[in-house]
Amino acid sequence: MAKISKNRKAALAKADLTKEYSLTDAAAVVKEITFTKFDASVDIDVRLGVDPRKADQMVRGIVTLPHGTGKEVKVLALVTPDKEQEAKDAGADYVGLDDYIQKIEKGWTDVDVIITMPAVMAKVGRLGRILGPRNLMPNPKSGTVTQDVAKAVKEVKAGKIDFKVDKTGIIHTSVGKVSFSAEQLAANANEVIQTLNRLKPSSAKGTYIKSITLSSTMSPAVIVDKNATI
Repeated sequence: MAKISKNRKAALAKADLTKEYSLTDAAAVVKEITFTKFDASVDIDVRLGVDPRKADQMVRGIVTLPHGTGKEVKVLALVTPDKEQEAKDAGADYVGLDDYIQKIEKGWTDVDVIITMPAVMAKVGRLGRILGPRNLMPNPKSGTVTQDVAKAVKEVKAGKIDFKVDKTGIIHTSVGKVSFSAEQLAANANEVIQTLNRLKPSSAKGTYIKSITLSSTMSPAVIVDKNATI
């Protein structure tokens, strides 16, 4: 029988992990049972009643969290020279094209989001084998391939995230940091849930949202009452 860690014992002493909580209460519990010395991320996991193997049930979308992610997002803008200043003014951390493509081809991927333009996707496309497995490949559906580079950079810096259902039918994404208030975490999580509801595939049958949990980087999962979201 596996031993229960000291932190898990402390978490179990503070909260009933079999109980379903409202979003705000679940966020408060996560904050209470997180014992890391760093400002841990808080994640939401939503199990959907979809079959991701079917193209018409693939759930993917973008959402701007009202209170941001709490993370310093490093953005690379792969743009033509006439767009470079625009990207820099918007807050992009790295701006260029051919020089950064060469760096990536040599293995450099020290960024969180890559934004580019339709005109240069032919060049960026050959980086798919490197960027794809790291979820860094720009995509029009996530708003990272656009002519309005400045707007895209600002939105990502402000807390815009994209998500996609995995092969097991689960959406997993961050909704902030433990240092956020329970109300801020709940509002961010609610924004994700409402966006998922709007993206429900017409071909999905039965229960769409099967379960919701919140957890921090190293905390147990706290169950959210999916009927009591704010």
